[in-house]
Order: sequence, then C-alpha cells, then structure tokens
Amino acid sequence: MVQEIEEIIKETEKDMKKAVNHFKGEIAGIRTGRASSALVEDLKVEYYGSKVPLKQLGTISVPEHNQISIQVWDQNAIPSIEKAIQEELGLNPNTQGNVIRLTLPPLTEERRRELARMLHKLAEEARVAVRNIRRDAKEMIEELEGISEDEKKRGLDSLQKVTDRYISEINSLLENKEKEIMTV
Repeated sequence: MVQEIEEIIKETEKDMKKAVNHFKGEIAGIRTGRASSALVEDLKVEYYGSKVPLKQLGTISVPEHNQISIQVWDQNAIPSIEKAIQEELGLNPNTQGNVIRLTLPPLTEERRRELARMLHKLAEEARVAVRNIRRDAKEMIEELEGISEDEKKRGLDSLQKVTDRYISEINSLLENKEKEIMTV
C-alpha cells in the first residue's frame, strides 16, 4: 500500500482506539450488581470554587461487594462530597470522621433494564464516532492525487477492516457489560 494511505489508516486507527477507550471509561461507571470505585471516581465535587473529580479528594476503595469507602484527605471537602453523591447517585452517604461509606442497594429488575438501555445508547454513540472517523479517512483517501484507483481501493478495504474490528470490539464490550448488569 502507498505510504500516504498507510499514514491515514494509522491515524484513523489511533482515533478509533480513543473512541473505544472513551466508551470503556463510560461503561466502567455504570453500576452492576457489585460496587466499583469507577462509580464515584469521576464524580464532580465543588471544592474551593471549582469542580474536581472525587478521586483527587481522597482514597477510594471497595471493602465489600456492595460498599464503597472514601477516605477523604481534607475534612472541609466532606459536605461537598456528600452533596455530590446525593445529587448525582441518589445514595445516602454514611460519614464517620474522614471516611465516607456508601452502601449500594441491590438493583431492581426495572433499574437493570434502564441501565441496559443507557448502555445501548452509549454503544451506539461510540459506533457513530467510529463511523465518523472512517468517513473522514475515506474522504482523505479518495482525495489523494497521483495514486492509482487500485491502490485507493486497497486502502479503502483496509480502512473498512479496521472499522469493522473496532465496531466489533464495541459490540463485545456492550455484550459483556449487559450480561454483567442483567445477571442477579
């Protein structure tokens, strides 16, 4: 394959990988039957006039399958953290000294279906992002000058294989997470 086409595909692959990693990050925060630090790590907390991710304000651990523990470093941040947890997650934190404990209630069947719908929406957004990246790369390949139609065709076929691989990875992540959510 021609050098310019290889470069376009390499860049495209990098962008698609970012889209898939973004999707992975988003679904990590979706609650399954077990507690996960990802549920609260990126929760935005009002701290001295700016929004800060919770993971920058304390140590987050999962002592039990249904409990998250947050060891807060600054006592002054505790009220803001409690407020963010109540507003964003709808959970009531239990605070003792510098430690905030969250006990996650078991998921209801309705909540599981709601999470699965949200998961499908996020997956579709990730697939659209990958397809948009492919479209841009396809246009770049088609606009190249001085390259034979056969080379362009080979480049577009290679681009499609890369796209299919990333779409399939998104579908696989979706399937695994959905299984995790729906099993009791």
